[in-house]
Amino acid sequence: MGKIHPENISPPSSPSFCSSPYVTSIRETFTIWMKSLVFHGNGCTVFNSKGELAFRVDNYQEKCSNEVFLMDLNGQVLFSIKKEKLRVFGRWSGYLCGGFKGKPWFQVRKNCTFSRGNVICNVNLGYEKSIENCYKIQKLDRKSSFKVTNNTGEIVAELKQKQSSRGFAYGDDVLTLEVEPQVDQSLIMALVTVCGLISRKL
Repeated sequence: MGKIHPENISPPSSPSFCSSPYVTSIRETFTIWMKSLVFHGNGCTVFNSKGELAFRVDNYQEKCSNEVFLMDLNGQVLFSIKKEKLRVFGRWSGYLCGGFKGKPWFQVRKNCTFSRGNVICNVNLGYEKSIENCYKIQKLDRKSSFKVTNNTGEIVAELKQKQSSRGFAYGDDVLTLEVEPQVDQSLIMALVTVCGLISRKL
């Protein structure tokens, strides 16, 4: 079986001004394999550009669970993601670390239509719901492809089906995620997780 992690190894990153280990000064490319490391579990496994395990997602329950956990390579929970019970539109809340206590660090609200530039979801970060903390998740041409843009419309991350160096697609369960410099990669991966829940792939 061939390797599914990225073939192109990125050069070592220079120190970032941000203390977070998930913010770097260069663009990072991840490979997402829509398979859980847990036996009989549901989720996905994420490799960095060096082919090393970077993140894992598990719900330990049935597919499309209302509670999902984004973890680092050691199994420590980075975000606990929960679907809120709303009558009309879906909303997902992300809490730092384990548990669902206190105010969520981010909230993702699903749009009812794609009428505004194929916008799938609107994202608010932090406790203050200001325009500076808003992101949008927009659908691209393919079913599993989308981009994340900030409040000024700049692309901060993009997800597509992974292709080999010869241009062959690996399959629907292997994706490539590119995250721009100075962007929290763990947050982006949490948003990717929500999109997986919306599309019923997790």
